Amino acid sequence: MSDLFQLNKDTDHLVSTDSNMPLAERLRPKALSEVVGQDQLVGDDGSLSQMIKAGKLSSIIFWGPPGTGKTTLARLLANETDLHFKAISAVFSGVADLKKVFAEAERQQQVGNSTLLFVDEIHRFNRSQQDSFLPYVEKGLVTLVGATTENPSFELNAALLSRAQVLILNRLDTEALDELLNKAEALEGKTLPITADARQALIASADGDGRFLLNQAETLFSLKIKDSLTPSELAKLLHRRMAVYDKDREGHYNLISALHKAMRGSDPQASLYYLARMLVAGEEPLYVLRRIVRFASEDIGIADPQALVHCLAAKDAYQFLGSPEGELAIVQACLYCATAPKSNAVYRAQKSAWKSAKQTGSLMPPQNILNAPTQLMKDIGYGEGYSYDHEADDGFSGDNYWPEDMEPEKFYEPVDRGFEHKIRERLEYWENLRDQKTG
Repeated sequence: MSDLFQLNKDTDHLVSTDSNMPLAERLRPKALSEVVGQDQLVGDDGSLSQMIKAGKLSSIIFWGPPGTGKTTLARLLANETDLHFKAISAVFSGVADLKKVFAEAERQQQVGNSTLLFVDEIHRFNRSQQDSFLPYVEKGLVTLVGATTENPSFELNAALLSRAQVLILNRLDTEALDELLNKAEALEGKTLPITADARQALIASADGDGRFLLNQAETLFSLKIKDSLTPSELAKLLHRRMAVYDKDREGHYNLISALHKAMRGSDPQASLYYLARMLVAGEEPLYVLRRIVRFASEDIGIADPQALVHCLAAKDAYQFLGSPEGELAIVQACLYCATAPKSNAVYRAQKSAWKSAKQTGSLMPPQNILNAPTQLMKDIGYGEGYSYDHEADDGFSGDNYWPEDMEPEKFYEPVDRGFEHKIRERLEYWENLRDQKTG
């Protein structure tokens, strides 16, 4: 056995004894069974376990947050399947590098070796560069394993996706992160100099990133700390990492969707949480406000007409005050919408009316409700027989306002909630009057 590696009795796998290597590298799993937090892939019934049992490894795209084991899994797959492992990063590679990689794969094939090509940050390659993989994947020269933190549906070519299986890696949960800390303590032969509460705070600060957690643990191991640190002392010593959030990528769309759904579900607490997630991470406040204004019409409508008024007032307040003072107005608008009665009757009415307008084309309204600004228009009947509703009983004439060649339709059907309950009663009252007149 190499002097650089030994069998650790506590962790039961080969670990590097080179103290100059980062802790995360020394703890890198040497078998699929040692990977933590990804049982859906490496458990007995996991996708990767099943592939290896079947002896057939397809091209794969690993999609998951940073520090969840994408690179490690690629290396382990090459070991498990006896494939020549070649790794490149799309951040540092171009067309010339790809040509060299494929040439090397051809040389390996000539001596009987197949190649597993691992491409880190594969979404960074442009469309034409992604297409360059296709012929080599199709003829089996390489088994492609790509890694991305971005949604493959948005960032990768459809042709490439059709030739690969997308496997999702979960952010590491508390149990998995705690297991990593246990492995680190076993390898170092000592416990972390922190209290139980501080340990939980350390795990929470990792935001599901195992590599970040081990780097923080390595810092703690390297310091000469006499007494166990409390959460507040730990916070002063270590900088808390910012949550992963790209304002133009999937995290952006996931959180705004969660905010919208939580408000629609009348959960003000969850709504405020997702609002905070976005604003704390640096989202543009006016973007969030635009979505809340839209929500006021789409999901509340006339069930509470004041919702739109409050949202527009919040927009004015934020533009007047700016951040951070103006963000309180955004919170107020969010909570107002989350606690308001809900109705999508306005939204459904718009969809139905727009559809009908497209289908019926240019049907003329009935002549009696058309203006007649010229004598010719009066002579041909424009405005003739129009009933002025204010002069009718109950201020309601009950006239027909639909084109003659079109049956009346119902677009707006108010729900029996909030202010729309009153509107529904009013519409039913007018409908009865109309039936009496035509009946």
